[in-house]
Amino acid sequence: NGSGLHRGLPSAHMTLIASIGPSIDVVAQADPAQSPDSYGCVVGGLSSRPALISTGRHQEGVAVELAPVGSRALLGMPAGELRNTSLELADVTGSGGAELWLRLQAAAGWADRFAVCDEVLGRLVDPGDVVSPELSHAWRALLRTGGTAPVSAIAESIGWSRQHLARRFGTEFGLSPKLAARVIRFSKARRMLASTPSSITLAQVAAACGYYDQAHLDHDFTELAGCSPSEWMSAEQVPFVQDAEPARA
Repeated sequence: NGSGLHRGLPSAHMTLIASIGPSIDVVAQADPAQSPDSYGCVVGGLSSRPALISTGRHQEGVAVELAPVGSRALLGMPAGELRNTSLELADVTGSGGAELWLRLQAAAGWADRFAVCDEVLGRLVDPGDVVSPELSHAWRALLRTGGTAPVSAIAESIGWSRQHLARRFGTEFGLSPKLAARVIRFSKARRMLASTPSSITLAQVAAACGYYDQAHLDHDFTELAGCSPSEWMSAEQVPFVQDAEPARA
């Protein structure tokens, strides 16, 4: 965008992006206590705050949508250990992360780059290191319902108390079930805003994503993105969605 900054928003997926060429320069981390840094291949956990990435140079890279339930298998640690944190992949996985970045720089084209990702990341996977069935069910229930499933109903379905679910879920994924639901709902709304024709209103997007009303969407968006939906769409050059219902003839 025109400011030279990209807003990395909270998502239902963990961050895994390998640069090709110039580094990924994070000028403001999701956790304000973490210093700005540059990465060849960045990995990060779930977050409830935005990060700011410099876009002053032409950049290419490969982004992998890593589900939090796969963090243990690929990274050898629960997603919760990386909450609001960005790290160099090699600092987490060792030589495999460094190999991925180096081989991507030498790959001839996109088909070769994707093949490198499949090979290197595939070797890193430990299929025996998995999330418990109860927590996997809880995460997938939130994801399947777009963050609208009641936490109490999820807890009941796996035979846990709500308090026990909250403790285990927070440790595993880094967010409480309630906050994870908000992030998932926000992610759905953001995708809709980026792909919805301008004839659709913000109020309609809010209703489709399980918000009480447009004000509820505005509040959650501002809390999680650090700006209003309209400000984000303008900065990211997303076609404008109307703020209110069109007047009736």
